[in-house]
Amino acid sequence: MNGLDWAVLIGYFAVMVAIGVWSHKRVDNVSDFFTAGGKMPWWLSGISHHMSGYSAVMFTGYAGIAYTYGVTSFVTWSFPIALGIAIGSKLFAPRINRLRSRLHVASPLEYLKNRYDLKTQQALAWSGMLLKIVDVGAKWAAIATLLSVFTGISLNQGILITGGITAVYCTIGGLWADALTELGQFVIQLLAGIAMFVAVFVRLDDHGGFFGVWDSPELQGHEKPLVGPYGTVFLLAFLFIKLFEYNGGMLNQAQRYMATPNAKEAERSARLSAILWLVWPLVLFFPMWMSPLLVESQKADGSDSYALMTEQLLPHGLLGLVIVGFFSHTMAMCSSDANAIAAVFTRDCAPVIWARARAWNQSQGLRVARVATVVFLGLSMAAATQVNSPAFKDIITVVIKWVAGLMGPMAIPMMLGLLRAFRRSGPTAALVSWSMGLLAFWLVNYPIHWNVEGGVPLQYQVSIPLAVSLVLYILVGYIKPEDTPERLALIEKINTDGDGAASAAIPTPAGAADGVVGAARKE
Repeated sequence: MNGLDWAVLIGYFAVMVAIGVWSHKRVDNVSDFFTAGGKMPWWLSGISHHMSGYSAVMFTGYAGIAYTYGVTSFVTWSFPIALGIAIGSKLFAPRINRLRSRLHVASPLEYLKNRYDLKTQQALAWSGMLLKIVDVGAKWAAIATLLSVFTGISLNQGILITGGITAVYCTIGGLWADALTELGQFVIQLLAGIAMFVAVFVRLDDHGGFFGVWDSPELQGHEKPLVGPYGTVFLLAFLFIKLFEYNGGMLNQAQRYMATPNAKEAERSARLSAILWLVWPLVLFFPMWMSPLLVESQKADGSDSYALMTEQLLPHGLLGLVIVGFFSHTMAMCSSDANAIAAVFTRDCAPVIWARARAWNQSQGLRVARVATVVFLGLSMAAATQVNSPAFKDIITVVIKWVAGLMGPMAIPMMLGLLRAFRRSGPTAALVSWSMGLLAFWLVNYPIHWNVEGGVPLQYQVSIPLAVSLVLYILVGYIKPEDTPERLALIEKINTDGDGAASAAIPTPAGAADGVVGAARKE
């Protein structure tokens, strides 16, 4: 990097902070901070939903998969995400929007107090927050790894820089700041991605052109859609996981649906995100597929290949723009995660563990939300320093094995609880599903993995916990149905618009903490 590249990078940081300051004017209360007051247009929500699913892991971990295996990086990652969101646009997006528009909640988990009980909601909330700390930590480590390639600064310095800048704008401006910065980041990504695509495309003339290049020895087998550990079972498992994860199971995407004015707009938002996930990653992945022709990775997993190729092919200025693109992906995802987790803590956890939290006014709640955002970012940055340690392994292991494997047990009760078909499943089914899914993850990834020659294949490491949770959630619901009138009334409100029987008041579940459940029904 030279002075021009640094100017582009510093200018980007300055714009992000300025957007956060400007967005501060639009945040008057907790609802504005966490769900944009339900005033976000569908197209902005869709772009924000799309951008909040990326991070620099794509340019490190998935670049390594593309370098090693080729087009399977698209077939087994962005394609199932696009398909999962398309399905979720009908199945989940409208219902999640009604959590805000009909139940008047500000956290995606807030409705679980009434759908199940307080104990279930707290189990999912605390475990979800802990998982997100690890998940976002991997994202900080990914962008810091890229930054170290270009600048030579240490991993911890890179984590501190990116985390600190993100903390400023997302803490000041809330979800509005997240969405508006993600819009700007999408434009930057568009320019940077096209620049890299063109630079690589031009170099293909030396290797037989666009069609002849696939015959090169360096790309042997790279045209196969399913290869290595990324086979049919992995694809199906990943599709099922992403159906839940990218439609709200990891919380930050749920907020985008909640932020639109109504259920129809949420559905349109999801469709736009699905289209972007289907088309745009092809442009981003193409240079990665060609990378074995142009660079030789210095790492065994190929995770530095895209950064090395960028340095080699792009002139200064454009190099800075692509580096900014790396930052934009990671900061978009991490800021949205921080906002979602702050919502869960402020609305779902704090009132249970701290009696004073039940009497917070809007101003006090907003201050706590901002503090919670900063604390979460700090904890995730601390976790980032442990990536590549014996406990967490490399970046892609954290993202695929830990996050994908643990997401299912937490998302199944939350997401399926929205649907009429699973109305018989109550708190017993939810807690059994959650706890046994976590146990299955531990067993498959550790005791069983250690005792199987060659270890348990990756597709089973990530799919078995979700399968266990799903089966038990349904089975326990049929064995011990808990579809009380109160829960049925709640489900009807989530599944219908307008007035009528479905809009009847939702009684408070027995045993709930005073002042906690009632917050779910008040603006």
